[in-house]
Amino acid sequence: MVRLNETVIWHDVECASYAADLALWQELAAEAGGSVLDVGCGTGRVALDLAAQGHRVLGIDAEPALIDALASRARAARLPVEGVVADARSFDLGRTFGVAIAPMQVAQLLGGAGGRAAMLACLRRHLEPGAPFAIALADPFEGEPGEQVGPPMPDVHEEDGWVFSSLPIAVRSVAGGTAIDRVRQAVSPEGELTESMTSVELDDVTPDQLEEEARELGFEPLPRREVPPTADYVGSTVVILRA
Repeated sequence: MVRLNETVIWHDVECASYAADLALWQELAAEAGGSVLDVGCGTGRVALDLAAQGHRVLGIDAEPALIDALASRARAARLPVEGVVADARSFDLGRTFGVAIAPMQVAQLLGGAGGRAAMLACLRRHLEPGAPFAIALADPFEGEPGEQVGPPMPDVHEEDGWVFSSLPIAVRSVAGGTAIDRVRQAVSPEGELTESMTSVELDDVTPDQLEEEARELGFEPLPRREVPPTADYVGSTVVILRA
């Protein structure tokens, strides 16, 4: 499509502008001290912000292109962020952290309870004693019946003369989760339009359910936190687990 990497571009279009949760991650990192593990870090939306606050951050993501973008941005900004290509369900970094975070809907992209259990087991091995693991969970329907929920506003991003737009056209229930269908459009500097469809499925999991799964693996649930909705994004409940 363009010389820019499509994986990076669409991640930035659909995720990079979200900022409603940053203050919470900053607070948790400051309280915990030590280094931060950012699970599902993408291109560094949270990792770079925390590094700019003085924290040393390691981010993991399964997409090599996203980790490459994170590393490039960290070098350009001279920030102490390390990126590692790894699956949240099976990573082994050989070190422990003072706090771990899983922003946005990372924990709802793991393929169900088995994937969450594998992630929790990995995190348990990578946390210092007493360190917290904070996990954001979102309800795309915001407690309303699916048929009454309209799609959100489009996400738009401009880069090198290109205009990228990702328009959610449907939010629907599927077996075990919720699917969000999007139309992605790219307009070149010459005005040429290309269009594609994509769909993301989020696992249905409640905070109560996640906390019970975590207890079975040796975590202690702490008081939850809330990230309020914005005009463009649903809110989330942040489950906090102590190792």
